Amino acid sequence: MAIFLILAPYGAFTFLMLMTSATISVFVASATCLATAAIDVVRGRSLKILAMGSALLFAAIGLHLALFDPALGTLGVKLSVDIGIFVISLGSMLVRRPFTLQYAVESVPAETAAMPGFLYANYVITGAWTAAALLMAAANLVLLYVPGLPLWSSLAVAFAARNSAIYFTKWYPEYRQIKYGAPASPMSNSR
Repeated sequence: MAIFLILAPYGAFTFLMLMTSATISVFVASATCLATAAIDVVRGRSLKILAMGSALLFAAIGLHLALFDPALGTLGVKLSVDIGIFVISLGSMLVRRPFTLQYAVESVPAETAAMPGFLYANYVITGAWTAAALLMAAANLVLLYVPGLPLWSSLAVAFAARNSAIYFTKWYPEYRQIKYGAPASPMSNSR
């Protein structure tokens, strides 16, 4: 369930980009981020760096589209979102609070969260999501500057990068548990 809530704003954005304007898509995605943050608060959980950063990112892109550049193309908007997610993800590691850590601490016992390898595991998993965002941004950038490429090529890269990061997020904690004998699960309850 946790993974669904985390990815819901991006799914809404992607789906709406196919159905309506980019401006509506980013504002709905921002509202979805705020809704997922509200769900966390209602459940007694903390506000998440990813949810709040994404809400601000989507809103900023929406304001830019509405006020300054309504003609920004679909690829430009997607590229902006991917770069923004990359910055949020990398930034969370640079300030020594990998974004997965907030989800992880809430889904494992306190003893597990206190283990030395727990923080490292979160850096690794956040790194996987950072790499996925970078790959998606690169695919959109290539598509933007090589217009002869088919659109599906960028979609295939985005699909593969996102699904690889999801798989890795589920696999890596299990791998660490087998290797080290103690769970280091950032999102073990998210299945």
